[in-house]
Parts: sequence; C-alpha cells; structure tokens
Amino acid sequence: MTIQPIADEALAQIFTRARTHSVWSPTPIPMSIFADLYELARLGPTSANCSPMRLAFVTTQAAKERLLPALSRGNLKKAASAPAIAIVAQDRNYLDRLPELFPVGYDARSWFNTSPDAVAVHGERNTMLQAAYLIVAARALGLDCGPMSGFDRDAVNAAFFTELPWDAKLLVSLGHGAEPIREPRKPRLSAEEACRFL
Repeated sequence: MTIQPIADEALAQIFTRARTHSVWSPTPIPMSIFADLYELARLGPTSANCSPMRLAFVTTQAAKERLLPALSRGNLKKAASAPAIAIVAQDRNYLDRLPELFPVGYDARSWFNTSPDAVAVHGERNTMLQAAYLIVAARALGLDCGPMSGFDRDAVNAAFFTELPWDAKLLVSLGHGAEPIREPRKPRLSAEEACRFL
C-alpha cells in the first residue's frame, strides 16, 4: 500500500490554519465524539505499545467546578467556557498491561522497570506523545483545542483520581473556538534553526 499525502485542506484543519483557542462557543460536543476521539488517538505509536495515557473528559458543570480551582489564574477563564476539558493522565501502573498490549512471549516489562524513576520517565514520555495524538485527532474531528499545563497536579489528582493510579499531566480544552484570532501566529523556529540533516 502506497501512502499518499493528505489534502491541503486537511493539513490546514490539523496544522496550518489550526490555532490554540481560549474563548469557546457554547455549542455542546456530542458525547459520541469523545469515544471517537480516543479511538483515533490510541492508534498512534508508543514504546512497545505501552499506551500509558488515560483520559477523563470533564463535561458537566459539577465536574468543572471540581477542576477549575486547580487551574492557574491565567488558565481559569480559558477553561471556564469550554464545553469539555480532557484531563490527560498517566496510569502509574501502565506496565501491568504490557503483557496484553505487547504479547511477544516474554515479559517486556523488564525493558522499562529497571527503577521506579525509569518507569515514571518512560510513562510520562509516552503519555505526552499520546497527548499530541489527541490534539491532532480532535482537530481532525472538527474540534478546536486549548492545551494547558498551568494547573496544580496534586489538586487535580485529589479531585478526580483518588481511587485510580492516574497522574494528571496535561489539560486540553475542547470545543469550537468562538473568538476570531486576529493576531498573527507566533514565530516558530525555521528548519535551519531546529534541524540537522545528517
């Protein structure tokens, strides 16, 4: 099978025209979209298919009221009007699922569990990789995104994950952006600055 480039319009929706949003339309997101979103995001590669990302979709006002106090002041307003906020978390026990997710006839967990720090670092790296897939998948499904790292992780974990071995890593507001973005896109490094061609 030969892979063909996707159309320019699709690239625009996912990358070139897409922007981070801070103000949201009140249009609700159909609940079925969240399952579709995960179904796409889970297909991206992770080390040994370890798939450590877990998601909590905050969609009700009651759940949002539990989340908002944990946000930094700069992110509070951005999140308050979003129809949904995805809490991207890492399952601390993600390696327990490796025999099921990477069935190779031997225990692949030994590759990663050389120390508690190695398990955590490997899990966080792959969780953040999956978070990027989540953003791309959301844009592909017609949603706008507002990723946020400014929040109290311990407070989020206490509010949502006391009975789960999940550790919050990133928040992503989801919905349809309401504000026209008038300012130009902020600069990015050029290929000459950020890449080496060896």
